[in-house]
Parts: sequence; C-alpha cells; structure tokens
Amino acid sequence: MARHIVAPATEIAPGERRLVELDGKRIVLFNLDGEFFALSDRCPHQGGPLSKGPTMGLVESPCPGEYSYGREGEIVRCPWHAWEFDIRTGRSRYDPRRMKVRAFPACVESGETLQAETFPVSIEQNYVVVEV
Repeated sequence: MARHIVAPATEIAPGERRLVELDGKRIVLFNLDGEFFALSDRCPHQGGPLSKGPTMGLVESPCPGEYSYGREGEIVRCPWHAWEFDIRTGRSRYDPRRMKVRAFPACVESGETLQAETFPVSIEQNYVVVEV
C-alpha cells in the first residue's frame, strides 16, 4: 500500500470530515475525537457518496420499550438510501458480517518523521496519513 500525507491533523477538527482523492479513489476521512478513519466514498449498495451523508449515533434496544443512544457521530448514513455504516470499521449496521464499505488505514504521524517522495521532511506539525 502507498502512504499519502493528506493534511495537517489540526485542519480536520473533531467531528469533521474531508474528501480526498488518492490513487484515483475517492476517500472520506473522519475525525472522531482525534482518531482518524478513512472510508471509501462509495456506498456498496448503489454508489452513493458517503461524504455527503449525515453522521449520527447508534440506537440500540435490548427489548421492546427500552433503548439506549451512544457513539454520537460514529455512524455515517448514505444520503441516497439511508444505509448506515460504522465509521470505525466500515461495517454495515444492517448486515455487518456481509456488507461493508472499504476502510483504509489512517493515522496521525509527527512531521519530524515523515518522508515525502524520497526526501526527508521536517515540519513541526502532525499530519494525517492514509494508506491506499
């Protein structure tokens, strides 16, 4: 997998997202309280743009009449047909064993240790890096 420096980590605030194109792939990058996750921008159902979909939390019900709400902002809903995906894993909320959106490794690295092309880079910021 090729590694791509996407942006300074401070440019994508918690709760925000950024759409990037890497190696011809549209990838949406999410910041969940300082942790970064990268998903394909294409819903596996019919190709809807996940970068345009709302984020929400997770409603769970152990039995009728009881429910709980948690994981605020960690679920993305496709704007075309409302299919929901876990931003952390890419797995569908409907059928998590069989249906998922492609997830890519993403992390934050210090600018002091990164290399771009074959030249060392020394910058005093942290950058989001995605592997495609």
